[in-house]
Parts: sequence; C-alpha cells; structure tokens
Amino acid sequence: MQFVAFERAKQGTGASRRLRNSGRTTGIVYGAGLEPQAIELDHNALWHALKKEAFHSSVLDMEIGGQTSKVVLRDVQFHPFKQLVLHVDFQRVDASTKIHLKVPLHFEGADVSPAVKAEGCTITPVMHEIDVVCMPAQLPEFVTVDLSQITSKSALGVQALKLPNGVKTVVRGSNKNPALISIKLPEVVVEAAAAPAATPAKKGKK
Repeated sequence: MQFVAFERAKQGTGASRRLRNSGRTTGIVYGAGLEPQAIELDHNALWHALKKEAFHSSVLDMEIGGQTSKVVLRDVQFHPFKQLVLHVDFQRVDASTKIHLKVPLHFEGADVSPAVKAEGCTITPVMHEIDVVCMPAQLPEFVTVDLSQITSKSALGVQALKLPNGVKTVVRGSNKNPALISIKLPEVVVEAAAAPAATPAKKGKK
C-alpha cells in the first residue's frame, strides 16, 4: 500500500496549527539508524487510508520527493471529539531486521460449525488482533481463523493459529495460550409449573 508524504520544514505548535488549518497533518518518520524526519500529509487522504485495515498492519511504501521507502504505522493521535488526525508516527523498515507488529484476525466458518448449526451456540471473538514478530517480507496482512469445525466443547487458543513460515506470536502475561473465542450455549427456558386453582371458601352455617 502506497501513500505520499512531504518533507516538513517548519516545526512547532504554531506551524502545526497552520498546517492543520490548510488541510495537512504533521508526522514523523524514525528508525533504521537514520535521523528522525518531520513530514506532513494530506489530511483527507490520510483519513481515508486510516479506515483501511491494511494501513495499520502492513509494510507501507512512503513516497517523499520522488523517493520511496518502506515504513509501518506506529501511532496515530486523533482530536478528542473532532474528525481530525493531529499527528502520525511511522517507523522505517529494514528488510534484514525483524519487525514487531499487530496483525488482525479474520474469523471464518462460524455459521457452518457444529457448535452453531447443531448445538445452537453463539461464537464471539474475544481477540481481534495478535502481536507477531517476523521479517518484513513475511508479514501477513491478516491471519485467518477457521471456525468451521468448532463444537460447544472446543477450546481455541492462540497456539492453535496456523501462521505463515517465519511468523511467531508474541504473548504477554502468564497465560501463554489466551482464548480466541467465547462459546455460549443456548439458554434453556424452564416453564414454571401451573399454580393450583384456588379452592372456594366454604360458607359457615347460621
């Protein structure tokens, strides 16, 4: 995925405000042993790019002054309540150095699984992305999770993911195999027993 950036000469709060008023967004590119470079981008083009999943999880081609370099998106700062991108950070990618990035999970086949079709369960993803480490050329755009064979008794964790060669997951915390999905059994409705009919009170003799 390719985007165009421009070298930013003026820096500071006032210069950044003027850029935003003119429809530009400030940014910075760092890494790969080079000096950080201040950049600016067209806000509307950036806004639409940020809506695409691949812009967050792929190695991007950034063009500046006719030169193209490989980068990954590292951080985005949004305005608290306006539809406005305040700043973006990119990291340069070295083809010979592994990168650490979040990759989205795509869940497929839940509707045809035994858990849903035969047992009436509800399957809900509890993880939507995973941390991976790999060489830039091996980075997958997303990881597919096949749910077509899931039953109500299945336990699906991160370790069950089928990853491309050279790609490894990074799991933090004591749980090394966190669950990817939650399986909820159908609710069983128990009908309340009918209440006995009230016995009419007997009238006493006068």
